[in-house]
Amino acid sequence: MKLLFLDKAELLHDDPKRRIRTVDDYFSYPSVIRLTRYIRLPYKRIVLSRRNIMKRDNHTCQYCGRRSDLTLDHVMPRSRNGADSWENLVTACNICNVKKGNRTPDEASMHLKTDPYRPIHITFFQNLISSVQDDWKPYLYM
Repeated sequence: MKLLFLDKAELLHDDPKRRIRTVDDYFSYPSVIRLTRYIRLPYKRIVLSRRNIMKRDNHTCQYCGRRSDLTLDHVMPRSRNGADSWENLVTACNICNVKKGNRTPDEASMHLKTDPYRPIHITFFQNLISSVQDDWKPYLYM
């Protein structure tokens, strides 16, 4: 509301079911606003964490597709100088992780469903689409 009153943003869509009341007046409740001047800020990289790797892999074993009893697996094992990186970590169930052991997927004849990659912000944001209001979707490229 402050940005709207200071003319730093414009109202694109309001929520017709809600109103903001002051002592003297009623105002539309903003649902979508657009800044009149944008200050570009660099994106921070997504932090490499267990939670984010699971989210990237959709909480699914990348070898068999199971969705329970999950852990992380190094595609190139750590004992062979495999790094802790986005491109080397995947979600795996305990059974597949033990079966693969200290080998590469090719050596174990276990192929990945999707190759590991460093995610970008828009990818993670699209996973939240179910919680985004319908009014926002045209503005979020969804």
